[in-house]
Amino acid sequence: MENSNISQQLAAIEAILFISAEAVNFADLQKALQIEPKWLEELITTLNGDYENNARGLRIYRHNNTLQIVTSPEVALYIERFLGLQPASRLSAAALETLTIIAYRQPITRQGIEAIRGVDSSGVINTLQARSLIEEVGRAESIGHPVLFGSTIEFLHQFGLKNLAELPPLEGLSNTAKTEASLPDVTM
Repeated sequence: MENSNISQQLAAIEAILFISAEAVNFADLQKALQIEPKWLEELITTLNGDYENNARGLRIYRHNNTLQIVTSPEVALYIERFLGLQPASRLSAAALETLTIIAYRQPITRQGIEAIRGVDSSGVINTLQARSLIEEVGRAESIGHPVLFGSTIEFLHQFGLKNLAELPPLEGLSNTAKTEASLPDVTM
């Protein structure tokens, strides 16, 4: 394929993701560019490689079948300073514990989280939703159809992950210990 055509496709991906207020569906992006899925995957990998290798301030994050252009975690301090944001507050131990449970066990209901934690988790779940770290991803096929929670693209961004497969492994831990493990303490 011609280099100018590749450059144009890379520029088109950047532009589409830049103008989109929400994450873009992979299939919609593929359709707009009129290219094969494998080629789109290669283009996204190329863009992210360029961003990372040149220490650029942007990244393309993928969550499920959506893509979004986001700022690099390395420039967060500068963005906060520019926007005049107060130093971000850290998540509480309860919030980190709940977030860990959701990240590793998703999709999971509030009742499932509470069964693991042993305490009411409504307030913590509300906090995590308010920070856009978790979201409703469906309803359980059980009595009352309780809400199922999962992590968001913002969760991936805040923890510097490209996808959930990059979560640290919890090998060597018992099932009980796995549910009590927590992610690194990060500033939100």
